[in-house]
Amino acid sequence: MTGQDIVSVYEAMVGITDQMLAAATANDWDRVVQLEQQCNACVRQLKNGGDGPQLAAPERVRKANAIRRMLASDRQIRDLTQPWMAKLSALMNNNATERRLARAYGV
Repeated sequence: MTGQDIVSVYEAMVGITDQMLAAATANDWDRVVQLEQQCNACVRQLKNGGDGPQLAAPERVRKANAIRRMLASDRQIRDLTQPWMAKLSALMNNNATERRLARAYGV
């Protein structure tokens, strides 16, 4: 991969994480999962490309900006998913408790 190819993949990942944020904001969790798979494909592409060439200064700046944008979107996505995950965890724990009580008391 050339330096431009590497930066292009990072910038594509920014677009994907922006879409993930929009999907999470809309509570479209299936879409979030689909987009996460696309992002994982980009990560695999970068890994398969090896260390790649040394990036020129402008490319390093673009890569760093892309990473910052992805991290910002990721932070917002986590802020949206944490309450949902807490509710899901509580629901799962409640169901497990109900099953244990039913088994214990033969209900």
